[in-house]
Amino acid sequence: MAPERRERSRAGAEHAPALGAAANINPFGDLHALQHLTARLAKSLKASFEPLVGEGARCWAEPLAVQRFGDYKNERPAGLTAWLQLGMAPGRGRALIAIEGKFAYEILDRFFGGDGEAPHPLPTEFTGAADTLLKRIAASIATQLDPAWELLANFRFSCAENTASIAVAPEIDANEPMVFTRLGVAAGDAKPHWVDILYPVAALKPHTPNLTAKVIGGEPEPEPEWRNGLTRNAMALRLPVRSVLAEPMVPVSMLMALKLGDVIPISFGPDVPVMVARQKIGFGTVGTANGQAAIKMTRFEPLLTEDAR
Repeated sequence: MAPERRERSRAGAEHAPALGAAANINPFGDLHALQHLTARLAKSLKASFEPLVGEGARCWAEPLAVQRFGDYKNERPAGLTAWLQLGMAPGRGRALIAIEGKFAYEILDRFFGGDGEAPHPLPTEFTGAADTLLKRIAASIATQLDPAWELLANFRFSCAENTASIAVAPEIDANEPMVFTRLGVAAGDAKPHWVDILYPVAALKPHTPNLTAKVIGGEPEPEPEWRNGLTRNAMALRLPVRSVLAEPMVPVSMLMALKLGDVIPISFGPDVPVMVARQKIGFGTVGTANGQAAIKMTRFEPLLTEDAR
């Protein structure tokens, strides 16, 4: 599996107080709740990215950090980057989404039916189609940010108009402290791409108590003894298994005239369906085993989540 973490010489928010001068840009301390929020956001965005990166898409949150915008820009790889601004109402704060240019062109190629190949060499600007697709991605992220933030702060996110090309970083003071969050996106075991979301510290400061609150619980793990007992009982359930040899269609007049000794002709192929309750699980061949009629399974049907509901 490809490594899922990009090595960066940056300080995590939870360690900032021990970093001397770096501590001055982090008024929060440990941002437990914001890290939890970012993880929830990543899960909610999986459905948005799956059509763009392919089946088996994974989306997760990396540890967040607080750093100056200038330092963040300098640490980014050289090359094309999409900078997409989001308004944060109420107030005048603006969040910022940064997406690698190579990733943008790969998903654009897949969007138009390709295999997800970026042009080489990579352009220095975004085409009109790439610009439109990236703004749609930004709008999708903004839509998911609203419910993700609702328990911490009453922010409403919306796409903001870029005054210049999205390939040009916005004019933000290099010393402006930002809370930097990163989402990893990958298809299966492929090398991940990164989608960064930056929030200005000034906009988040009024919500410090909520952002630093510890997240209690989450998804509790069931006790092993209880889980094992549940598994044993589930495995002991008895379900009806049946096979339908034939389902002939006959007119009502023939059914009304049926009497003892009448014959209803049937025909069936080499394979017959095998059912568990109302769910078809596959097909089999009719035969005998140990002197009894039996069915030998020849293939199985894929069980879809929708079928199990």
